[in-house]
Amino acid sequence: MNNMPATESFNRLLEIMDELRAKCPWDKAQTIESLRHLTIEETYELADAILDGDTAGIRMELGDILLHIVFYAKIASETDDFNITDVIEGICEKLLFRHPHVFGNVSVNGADEVITNWENLKIKEGNKSILGGVPKSLPAMVKAHRIQDKARAVGFDWDEREQVWEKIDEELNELKVEIGQMNAEKMESEFGDLFFSMVNAARLYGIDPEAALERTNKKFIKRFNYLEQQTIKTGKPLTSMTLDEMNAIWEQSKNRHP
Repeated sequence: MNNMPATESFNRLLEIMDELRAKCPWDKAQTIESLRHLTIEETYELADAILDGDTAGIRMELGDILLHIVFYAKIASETDDFNITDVIEGICEKLLFRHPHVFGNVSVNGADEVITNWENLKIKEGNKSILGGVPKSLPAMVKAHRIQDKARAVGFDWDEREQVWEKIDEELNELKVEIGQMNAEKMESEFGDLFFSMVNAARLYGIDPEAALERTNKKFIKRFNYLEQQTIKTGKPLTSMTLDEMNAIWEQSKNRHP
């Protein structure tokens, strides 16, 4: 860990950004709009590093995201819209306002009450709906989780988490009915309801559904790669193997990549 004062390092970054914006053709050409997709990419790279437990990667990706924050603020300062000080002061004021149990005289009993207070305070800040703060561009599964979290904050939730399994059974049965009718639009709707209920179950049991699915994706890739490697050794392509032959190797891969 570097023991240099954080303010000194941050000022160094600001100075580097100033010079890049003045002298680098690529940095000079960037706009707030052009950086958007790169910021999204960096966020996903951070998410990958977190899932992999890669602390060095997390540190590096946080640096990339910090650079983007400084970059946006630098561009905005050139048009007198805002600067990095406005960004920092804005989040400081928001933290003070949303934590009256720390910086004021409000008392809370546990994290659940903190979340409830947050949602009420967001309404005071101008959000017209509890769900208004959920970004439209979030991936569907992440969005479902956030929607359910916010609804829970105002008490719209199951009394007992075990009740969610009855809902899942109900949605699964409704899906089976529509599959029997082969109505594409209704099948899609019921699949959506089933997925939404499964995300709800994950939330109730403290599981991040996005992380859980991504870990399964990674596991499947490792197992399938093993399957491919083994078939290469035999000189027999996958396309010429029977499903039983592939399943035999797949069972081996499960032992190697549980």
